[in-house]
Amino acid sequence: MSEIKKNIPNAITAMNLVSGCVAIFMAFNLRTVYGPLDGASWAMVAIAAAAMFDFMDGASARMLKAYSALGKDLDSLSDMVSFGVAPAMLMLNTMADAGSPLWACFITLMIPVCGALRLAKFNNDSEQSTVFRGLPIPANAIFWIGAYGWINTYYYPGWPVLAVLIALVSLSMTARFKMFSLKFKNFDFAENFCRYIIIVAAIVFVCMYGLSGLMWTILLYFLLSLFRRNRM
Repeated sequence: MSEIKKNIPNAITAMNLVSGCVAIFMAFNLRTVYGPLDGASWAMVAIAAAAMFDFMDGASARMLKAYSALGKDLDSLSDMVSFGVAPAMLMLNTMADAGSPLWACFITLMIPVCGALRLAKFNNDSEQSTVFRGLPIPANAIFWIGAYGWINTYYYPGWPVLAVLIALVSLSMTARFKMFSLKFKNFDFAENFCRYIIIVAAIVFVCMYGLSGLMWTILLYFLLSLFRRNRM
């Protein structure tokens, strides 16, 4: 029984990885309809599912006290696929679908490369157990879901604009500026004030702007982290 309990968080992490693989497949079939949704929509649903599993594996590991080096490495590998490769493929195919030059589309590969660097630094930086350095890779994925929502709702801004945005967001994952963790250790209002602001803002932004509201939510996360940097 103890062996089963120890591997429950790893099984949840594996579902994160599976969700990321599904998202990648769907990203290469943007306009193909599968049931009620097209491939792009399914890709975003799969990335959202991966984020849910990413939250659940950590929560279950804490609850069951089932920590392991294997689980830590598996979590990073799964995050790399679901929050690095998957959003990169979503944006690559979005750019290609809009008629951007193929060579320009490959700027999206900065997302998984910088994501891998961010995860490697995270795994070897004891300070980041309490405070993040740079944009967390799941937040990066949420930003690109929002960006796709904005493009789909309004208009494609052109590959030069997207290339600059991709470079800035990707490099933010490898930066050293401090960002507060979005994970709750308790529900104390004062301690989690900024986290509650992010949750409320996400709901408001999504209600007002649809999926593109997620992009504005991550930008607010940046601003709040910069405001709080001297107190972290």
